Amino acid sequence: MEYVDAIRDRKQIDCMKKVLKQRSPRDYLFFVLGINTGLKSTHMLSLRKKDVLNDCDEVVSYWQSPNPCSTSKEETFIYLNRAVRKAIKFYTENTDLQNDDYLFLSAKTRQPISRQQAYRILQRAAQQCKLPGKIGLHSLRKTFGYHAYQQGVAISLLQRRFHHATPAETYRYIGIERSKEARVQIDVNL
Repeated sequence: MEYVDAIRDRKQIDCMKKVLKQRSPRDYLFFVLGINTGLKSTHMLSLRKKDVLNDCDEVVSYWQSPNPCSTSKEETFIYLNRAVRKAIKFYTENTDLQNDDYLFLSAKTRQPISRQQAYRILQRAAQQCKLPGKIGLHSLRKTFGYHAYQQGVAISLLQRRFHHATPAETYRYIGIERSKEARVQIDVNL
């Protein structure tokens, strides 16, 4: 597997969002979901419409992962933040998906798009935005981890999300050099 980078610059993330949103609501959702949840591409591609919408066609706040590797109930619930819920709403309102349809449906096969197709989608957008470094499917997870860490999320939580054995593995994965760690400010301010 080839090493890929996180997208560290918010302007580059915004460029990717703009390019993908103009191209396809599906491709836009794939990117937004990946950078906001840190889910593996295989988990995202297995999602169906009914996994993210309730019976009233409202976007759910938490998606329950059927992850067999999870050791606790907390790890099986993935928070869908406002950006993700908004992207899901935009996508589902602009497509004719049935409840049992895959969320990232291929128009040709009625199956989810392939990992190769998802990779090509990201590559085209990255080239259009002139992103430096190598971009691939793991870039979405790495981007999530990098920005979560920069915003003060504990490395131990990211380590658990990524199922890494050590914090050092997580630091390497998200591209943080220990000597350049972000300064975490714990301000209870009672």
